[in-house]
Amino acid sequence: MLLLLLLLLLLLLLLLLLLLLLQLLLLLLLLLLLLLLLLLLLLLLLLLLLLLLLLLLLLLLLLLLLLLLLLLLLLLLLLLLLLLLLLQLLLLLLLLLLLLLLLLLLLLLLLLLLPLLLLRLLLLLRLVLLELLLLLLLLRLLLSNIR
Repeated sequence: MLLLLLLLLLLLLLLLLLLLLLQLLLLLLLLLLLLLLLLLLLLLLLLLLLLLLLLLLLLLLLLLLLLLLLLLLLLLLLLLLLLLLLLQLLLLLLLLLLLLLLLLLLLLLLLLLLPLLLLRLLLLLRLVLLELLLLLLLLRLLLSNIR
């Protein structure tokens, strides 16, 4: 009977030990699951961070592209302004050339008219001289008639 009791006690002890071992295993499993969960969370966090970095990089790239576009627009405007200035300069040059041509034509006209004017003046002078001569002759005739 005592032997039976001892055996029963031993069996109970063994059962208790088995339960403890099982609890320990469960605890270990729980810890392992917790660790796995933490690792997954960390991985998720890392992924999120990477995504954020990528988003920032994309935003930066977009900003750079916008800046480049603005610079290109500014360059185009400057080129247009330069073209307009060049056009104005060309127009001014053309105007000056036309003015010079007009002056040359005026000078040529003056040169052509000058001999005609001189000829007319000479003719007028000759006429005046002839009249004076005629007057002198008349005066002489008159004087000779008086004598």
